[in-house]
Amino acid sequence: MEETLTAEELPDRSPYRQPDGSSWPVPPPDGYTVDDFFTLDLPPHTELIDGSLVFVSPQRAFHTLSMCLLEQGLRQHLPSGLRVRREMAMVLGKRNVPEPDVVVVKAEAVGSQRQNRYQAPDVLLAVEVVSPDSEDRDRDTKPHKYAAAGIKHFWLVEMTGERDRPMVITYELDPVNKAYVSTGVHHDRLKLSAPYDIDIDLTAIDEL
Repeated sequence: MEETLTAEELPDRSPYRQPDGSSWPVPPPDGYTVDDFFTLDLPPHTELIDGSLVFVSPQRAFHTLSMCLLEQGLRQHLPSGLRVRREMAMVLGKRNVPEPDVVVVKAEAVGSQRQNRYQAPDVLLAVEVVSPDSEDRDRDTKPHKYAAAGIKHFWLVEMTGERDRPMVITYELDPVNKAYVSTGVHHDRLKLSAPYDIDIDLTAIDEL
């Protein structure tokens, strides 16, 4: 005989409502998927990591200014086939949608002004500026996932020194081991030939 579920047996997927009237979405048993993520009404800059929602705390001035500095610097000698974007979702797989602070993507991947995500194969460089609330994710979780997704270049930005300036640690993908190898630690000046010719004065953060 065919079994039927009563109303009491159906899983409750309604939001959990707080005493103040606000509500939080109730996750599915196996976690959220990419399809779920882009249909939920979520706070800005929420990320999906291993099927779980990660909410972002208010950021320090260093975080915002570092993003501005690197975005401007990356645009200076940008090849015609590439584009620079800031704080855009990047789909890594079924259950991972991080939001790097800055990315360099293929121009062919850029669509309309309504576009809200990029696919990992279209990303050449991902940049994460370390924040107090996301140190482990920025230094460990995300780099491992970016490498596994085949993103060739990764930069990690830390606040250092008496003047709280950015230090940029650059990495390049070892395609055989699917892991990043450090290519340098940059304090006052970021001068590189890959992924293209880049020359950024990191001390210029003082003037922003």
